Amino acid sequence: MGTTIHERISTTLRIAAIAGLASLTLAGCGGVKGAAVSNGALTETLRLAVHRGKYLFYHATFGGNGRTCETCHSAGGTTTGTAPNGMKLPSLANAAAIFPRAHGNGVWTLQDQLTHCVKGGLHGTPPAYDSKAMRDLVTYITSLAQGKPIDMGGTP
Repeated sequence: MGTTIHERISTTLRIAAIAGLASLTLAGCGGVKGAAVSNGALTETLRLAVHRGKYLFYHATFGGNGRTCETCHSAGGTTTGTAPNGMKLPSLANAAAIFPRAHGNGVWTLQDQLTHCVKGGLHGTPPAYDSKAMRDLVTYITSLAQGKPIDMGGTP
């Protein structure tokens, strides 16, 4: 009997988390490389969630057109990016600090934005709003905003 896609993703994420922890241990680094987090400020649980979210950001296609978040949001989202149609995209460095945002007559959360990007940009199936994968992506994006002032509805 073959493994399900969820079992394969879970195994891949566990391997990535172990590899990430091993590289941090070997490097003697208390923080998360490539994410703007303070050394020692995160619990092990948060560090693992950041690593899993970063892994998803770089590698997950969510069953779509083969693109990943990194396809458009270069350097892990820390610099400006470019959509396939050539449109410039802002850095995600303060994304978590500017959400939630007004959207029509409602509120648009970071999870809503990630869902929109996966559906529209990747043509994939976004992780469920309350899933571990969504929490990990939100945790990674939030790690990029560490130290940025909160400005709900602000500009990217």
